[in-house]
Amino acid sequence: MSKKSLIAVVVAALALMTWACTKSDNTTNANANANTESATTTTTGPDNSEITTTNENGVRTETRTFRDNPRVSKVVVTTRDGNRAVKVYSRSGEEKDVSKDGPPDVLHATGDAIADSAGWVKDKSLTVKDKTVDTTKTVADKTVDTSKTVANKTAEGAKTVANKTVDTSKTVADKTKAGARKTGRAIRKVIP
Repeated sequence: MSKKSLIAVVVAALALMTWACTKSDNTTNANANANTESATTTTTGPDNSEITTTNENGVRTETRTFRDNPRVSKVVVTTRDGNRAVKVYSRSGEEKDVSKDGPPDVLHATGDAIADSAGWVKDKSLTVKDKTVDTTKTVADKTVDTSKTVANKTAEGAKTVANKTVDTSKTVADKTKAGARKTGRAIRKVIP
């Protein structure tokens, strides 16, 4: 083969490779454009929750997941063609539609307000437990205060008893001395 024909073959091969790469890039861009129709974002919400927003084919879905609310596990807001549907899910899996009765902005309302709009009753045992703990603390504080008062009064009483005992023992000792002197004198008189 001559140099000219070899160069022509190499140039043709390069042109073919360039055309193939261009075709592949166009396919990749078409796939990238198809993926931009579906976008998902996640943000931190109030009341220890997380809000995930998804847009797929003109349908916007906003899901707010509560991490530690005892009454509500999540809220799903779906907007399609301007129509908004709001569903609330309890911790037990119960589902309620609160599109009309719910707070105007369920994505930022408290979990308790959302649960109240769904008609879910607050667990009374939690309230009773909290009150029991508060009462126990009050009783413990009063017991400590009373025991301090009793201890102080007991200490004062002991001091008073000790003082009276000392005074009485001094009197007894003085009388005993006086009695001993008299006895000593009487003995001297008897024995000349």
